[in-house]
Amino acid sequence: MPALGALLTPSATILRTAGLFWLAALLSLGLVACDPAPPPATSIELASDYQDLALLDRAWRLPAARFYRDRFEYQINGAFCGPATVVNLFRSLDRPGRTQAHLFDHAPWRYWKTRLLGLTLDEVAEIIRADAGLEVAVLRDLTLEAFQEHLRRSNDPAYRYLINFDRHPLFGVNIGHHSPIGGYLADRDLVFVLDVLERYRPFLVPSRRLYEAMDTVDRETGKKRGLLQVQKIADHAPENR
Repeated sequence: MPALGALLTPSATILRTAGLFWLAALLSLGLVACDPAPPPATSIELASDYQDLALLDRAWRLPAARFYRDRFEYQINGAFCGPATVVNLFRSLDRPGRTQAHLFDHAPWRYWKTRLLGLTLDEVAEIIRADAGLEVAVLRDLTLEAFQEHLRRSNDPAYRYLINFDRHPLFGVNIGHHSPIGGYLADRDLVFVLDVLERYRPFLVPSRRLYEAMDTVDRETGKKRGLLQVQKIADHAPENR
């Protein structure tokens, strides 16, 4: 990792100054990525199965969710839902040593962009692809039926799914967010969302409601939000714990 002085070139200093300006502007508008204001009365938090203890216990025992449970961590600041999602993914795949603060060691510009606006779906995919042992597919413009098919596949421990959604259809707060999907309780049509924001914590939501939250446009890119499907590459030897 280069010394701090090497990073603080004149152009980098300008970018940092500009970044602080835009951060102040965004804060004045209340647009902090990932970390929303308290939800209104229309929130799915009012649903009886949202964080039902018995259902959550079932959900944590799903084939993929169990790889997250013991090493799950929440985002370290209001904008780091993307980095937290990636770190939890890596831990679930036995790739320790990554931290939210150090995902950007080789791309310091993205650290500041993330602190301002968060990460897009494609930027999260790019960070994951930097790990040579993982294959990532970006899934956009899915039908509800295709989305539900992927939810069923999320119970296969050979796969991991990450979702980018807008909180508005779920909680009434219009802000984008990333989190892993822990699996699918098909008999109840409930998706287990491993929400990386501690304010919400992992929760259960009907597939159609989550689809509506995912099938929205990211204002930063003009593209639909979606899923990332992640697999280990077969001939890649797993790292030691």
